[in-house]
Amino acid sequence: MLVAVVASAQSITIKTSTILDGKGGILRNKMIVVEGGRIVRVRDARGAATYDLTGMTVMPGWIDTHVHLGWHFNKEGRLEQGKEAPEQAALYAEGNAYATLMGGFTTVQSVGSAIDGDLRDLINAGVIPGPRILTSLRAVTENTGDPEKIRAYVRKMKEDGADVIKLFATASIRDGGKQTMTDEQVLATCSEAKALGLRSVVHAHAPGGARAAVMAGCTSVEHGALLDDATLQLIAEHGTYFDPNFLVLHNYLDNKPKFLGIGNYTEEGFAYMEKAVPMMADVMRRAMAHHVKIVLGTDAVAGAHGRNAEEFIYRVKDGGQPAMDAIISGTSLAAEALRLQDKVGTIAEGMEADIVAVAGNPLEDITVVRKVGFVMKGGRVYKN
Repeated sequence: MLVAVVASAQSITIKTSTILDGKGGILRNKMIVVEGGRIVRVRDARGAATYDLTGMTVMPGWIDTHVHLGWHFNKEGRLEQGKEAPEQAALYAEGNAYATLMGGFTTVQSVGSAIDGDLRDLINAGVIPGPRILTSLRAVTENTGDPEKIRAYVRKMKEDGADVIKLFATASIRDGGKQTMTDEQVLATCSEAKALGLRSVVHAHAPGGARAAVMAGCTSVEHGALLDDATLQLIAEHGTYFDPNFLVLHNYLDNKPKFLGIGNYTEEGFAYMEKAVPMMADVMRRAMAHHVKIVLGTDAVAGAHGRNAEEFIYRVKDGGQPAMDAIISGTSLAAEALRLQDKVGTIAEGMEADIVAVAGNPLEDITVVRKVGFVMKGGRVYKN
């Protein structure tokens, strides 16, 4: 059941026994005081509280840096190909956003569909419930044109309201992940984005596309199943963020009948994705060894919305990431990658009151991220 307690100047108090603050700190027996949608104090717990989360683990609202909110299965149980009525597509996107919020994610980056913009604006206006959304609205590919055309396209994306620029430097893993955009096209995209004050996130499975992205000053490399050590070291040296994704591969394989036969969702494509699962775990371990800034993103497509927290579990159990590091990757580090570090991602005075609580201790058993019992976004409680 949706509980929407409106944020106001009146204090909301949240009693806790364990807080993971999003930056690696553990706070014990604290009271979080919220006013006007922000955390105004974190003090010792005493007295009565509006919400008592004693016995739960409290964290900043989680952040997913890579989702596709518009993707869904149609009434035939197949991946929708954009043939439905716009109003139906909008309802599915809204449902995906709501499921994501209920799953503990209060901020997402959706890259990218035109519908994301309207969804973002309605959520920001408080008309419908959902996570805070940043969106690219659409993407740049090798077919966008020469560097000058790409620069004009990026300017138009900004004019249309894009928060970030998405580009495809390589093919899908289902097509082998080879580089598709030229180095000059990648440079034009990311340099123009930077000149406009926008970030840029790059779909790049293979080293060539990822290296081009890093050298062009792009913000984040997404996926990276085929990256070698030299490329990972380059990513680390340049401070580029890296977003390997586990959930998307498992989700495709788990929902194979709903995708198979559509576009490049062929038997060969699924074979590539099956091989990519252990490869992603290997890349994750090597990225940690190179001290790469690893952020949490799921590439959530149809079937994955609301299950975003599974990414924490795959990264810890398969990728070998320490549980605390995984939580940081989905809170303060993800916020930093989105340039929202002064607003979300940490439980501290002055931050937006985005708070999630789970039953159990994720540092001891990461699977308790599935047990979300409390969700607050901007001081408003949506799940309790």
